[in-house]
Amino acid sequence: MKVERVAEGVYAFISDMYAQVNCGVILTTDGAIVIDTLAFPEETRQVLRFVEEHAGPRGVRYVVNTQSHADHVHGTYLFEGAQVIAHRACRAALEKWGEESLQQAKNELPELEEVRLRLPDLTFEGGLGLDLGGRKVQLLHVPGHTAGSIAAFVEGAKVLFAGDTIMPVPYIVWGDWRQYRESLIRLRGVKADTVVQGHGEVLLRGEMLESIDTSLKYLDTIDRIVEDAVGRGDGPDRLAEVDIESCGKSRIPLHGLVIQLHEDNLRHLYQSRQEREAMPA
Repeated sequence: MKVERVAEGVYAFISDMYAQVNCGVILTTDGAIVIDTLAFPEETRQVLRFVEEHAGPRGVRYVVNTQSHADHVHGTYLFEGAQVIAHRACRAALEKWGEESLQQAKNELPELEEVRLRLPDLTFEGGLGLDLGGRKVQLLHVPGHTAGSIAAFVEGAKVLFAGDTIMPVPYIVWGDWRQYRESLIRLRGVKADTVVQGHGEVLLRGEMLESIDTSLKYLDTIDRIVEDAVGRGDGPDRLAEVDIESCGKSRIPLHGLVIQLHEDNLRHLYQSRQEREAMPA
């Protein structure tokens, strides 16, 4: 796993085991804040060892789940003494689907056998400020990838942990692309010097702005393509001809996984638009 110091006392951990998913550690004089907890216990324990070595006797005080998906919450159970924080919609999703999703994952991946679901202790709507050991962190509700997606902005250090709202290609299958678009515009206004994406390499501010702008263009482009396809009566198979690069995004990041995410986005939009077309007036 790659560990990158992104500011004084602020670190990003980039997974080698699953889709370059990221988590973060914010060190303070009164303990640590952890942002997301990775997919596999093996890597989460590396984060725990890092905190034990660097955070002092208070250890991890808070764990922030930026959303409900497994790759962001599977390791949460390992932070036994910490208070877990998430948006209210994140907790609702975990209550509804978390156990079923975890069991399915365990059936496929024996290395997850020990994992148990841990629900957030503290939830919020809108936003929430944390103040620990002189570090101030603003939690921002940025729905779109999921209803409960949030980002964490470390004031002073000017580091944004963006969760999956910023990643190499927007992924809208579990959310709403219009909300996603609004959230990207909101994050564009955050004065961050460094951005930790939900997946992929750490970005500097100029790279963040470029990523957001190409993501906005991407969302508008795929919506227009699907609208035209449905209007012509094309079947979903025709969408397979739509290359991700023709929509303004590279096919290279995440070892090519972005291609699958792109195809999923098109199918999701197609199905959603067909369902709306079929609804009685």
